[in-house]
Amino acid sequence: MMSQTLFAASSPCQVVLLDCNSKGSNSMLVPRNLMNYGLTRVSKKLKVCRLRAGFWDSIKSGFLNNNTTQVVEPPSTLQEEEEEPLPEEFVLTETTLPDGNIEQIIFSSGGDVDIYDLQALCDKVGWPRRPLPKLAAALRNSYMVAALHSTRKSPVSEENTQKKLIGMARATSDHAFNATIWDVLVDPSYQGQGLGKALIEKLIRALLQRDIGNITLFADSQVVEFYRNLGFEPDPEGIKGMFWYPRH
Repeated sequence: MMSQTLFAASSPCQVVLLDCNSKGSNSMLVPRNLMNYGLTRVSKKLKVCRLRAGFWDSIKSGFLNNNTTQVVEPPSTLQEEEEEPLPEEFVLTETTLPDGNIEQIIFSSGGDVDIYDLQALCDKVGWPRRPLPKLAAALRNSYMVAALHSTRKSPVSEENTQKKLIGMARATSDHAFNATIWDVLVDPSYQGQGLGKALIEKLIRALLQRDIGNITLFADSQVVEFYRNLGFEPDPEGIKGMFWYPRH
C-alpha cells in the first residue's frame, strides 16, 4: 500500500497562448493577466505614472495587457542592480512505496540536467534524437532549466540513494522582458500525476520572480488543451506567431 504526501506551493497567475497559423501543428503561447505579481520595482525617489497597455504594446515595452503597470522615469544616477533570486530546489511529493522505500519528486531550477539522462528521457517520450553537442549547447545557453528528479532511498539508510531525471522544461530569455519555454517533457510512467502542470507553473513562477512577464511557448496540437487548462489562450488580440520557411 502506498501513501503520498503533496507539498503545495503558491500557484502562478495566468499566462496566454498564441495559436500560430503555420505549417505543421505547433502553437505559440504568450502571457496575459499577471495582476498579482509586481513587474516593476519602484524606488521611492522616482516619479511614477499609470499606464494601461494593449497586448501588442506589452510585447514592445514589456508591460502586460489589461494590467495597470507602473512606468518609472530613469534615475539621474546609476543604481546598483538587484541580485537575481537563487535557483530553487524543493520536494513536490513524497511517497512510501510497497517495499518500504521512500520516493521523493524534487523540483529544481538550477540546471542540474545530465545530457545523457535527457537523451534517455527524450527516447522514452518518443522524441527524435538530437546531436548531443547541440543538446548540451541548448542547455548551457538557456536562461533557466527546470527539472524533476525522482529519488528513492531506504528509511533506515541514506546510502544507495537512487536518482533519475523524470521531467524537464527550459526557457530562453532576453533577461528583461521576454522568455520562451521549450522542451517540456515528463517520463510516461510518471504522467497523469499533475507533474507536468506543476513543472510549468513553477517555471513560470520562477520567471515572474525575475520580473519577466512576457512568456511564450510552442505546443503540438494534441497538448494545446493541456496548456489551455493552465490559463493559456489562443490568438490574443488576433496576434499570430510566424515561422520562417525556406522557399526552395
